[in-house]
Amino acid sequence: MSIALFLLTFLFPPRTISTPALALPSTVASLSPRSVHVAVPIQPVQRPPRTLSYTVTATTYWPEPGQTDSNPMETADGSIIPTRHSSRTRWLAVSRDLLEGSGGPFRYGEKVRVQGMSEALDGVYIIHDTMNRRHRHCVDVLVNERECKNGLEGRWSEIKLSKLAPKPVWQAS
Repeated sequence: MSIALFLLTFLFPPRTISTPALALPSTVASLSPRSVHVAVPIQPVQRPPRTLSYTVTATTYWPEPGQTDSNPMETADGSIIPTRHSSRTRWLAVSRDLLEGSGGPFRYGEKVRVQGMSEALDGVYIIHDTMNRRHRHCVDVLVNERECKNGLEGRWSEIKLSKLAPKPVWQAS
């Protein structure tokens, strides 16, 4: 303890007050606790986008320089077509007006449903390639040359192309 504190305590000893506590003013004494509302931000539930559906013309193609560019096994998104590909590979090329960069709704790597071609070709496809600039509202289904010669080659109009909604991602809250 310092000398100054000792002297102050000696000269002015602490006193205890035995008088009753002072009454609070009536405005303070009449207050009662009230409920307080806490604002918790509520995040909106992300709903999957509506399933988009388009009517397009569909054709088949296989990777050869006459139907593609000089490097037929490489697609527009950089994927390499498997050597032993067939219609079961389920890859699709879309016209540029259907791609997101040109104002369309689709992106590379998205899954789409194709309906109305044939029983063998209808199904879910992944977009990997782009068609020539001259095509509008068209899709090209990847097949192999042998399948085309056996009857899968063709041109179909009024084909329904639907964007598949992404699977919801569930999170604990």
